[in-house]
Amino acid sequence: MATQTTEATGHAADAAASAPGMPQLDFSTWGNQIFWLIVTLVVIYFILSRVALPRVASVLSDRAGAITNDIAAAEELKQKAVEAEAAYDQALADARVEAGRIVAEARAEIQAELDAATAKADAEIAARTAEGEKAIADIRANAARSAEEVARETAAAVITALGFSAEQATVDAAVDAKLKG
Repeated sequence: MATQTTEATGHAADAAASAPGMPQLDFSTWGNQIFWLIVTLVVIYFILSRVALPRVASVLSDRAGAITNDIAAAEELKQKAVEAEAAYDQALADARVEAGRIVAEARAEIQAELDAATAKADAEIAARTAEGEKAIADIRANAARSAEEVARETAAAVITALGFSAEQATVDAAVDAKLKG
């Protein structure tokens, strides 16, 4: 048994002495290495193009649609504000005509009512505009969170698809690192 161990050690020493260095740099295996590199890149490309990118694109298009709808609603509210302003202008013109015919006391009363209506309309318009802007800001914030969530899910799916396993905390840390730049 001792001679077998000595012979094995001698053969290992001979093999180490005749090896050219790192196996990756051995030109005789470069063909195989290049082939498997290309196969791996093609598999990664297909996984990304068929799984990850469609998910990200659908989330982005959903968010873009929601933002477009909110912008359209804001435009509608703006149009209503213009109409309210036109109605206000018309009411003001009518009030001026009537104020010319009515005594000073009636003129003061009409002006007070008109000012109250204007303040109420302005407050309502300002409140609705603020709600619309807040909704748009919430949608933008949710879009960023959704994109991050999809990135985490996609990274985990790619790792699983490649036959590896990783803890969710590791995947989250890697995604966070990439998102922060």
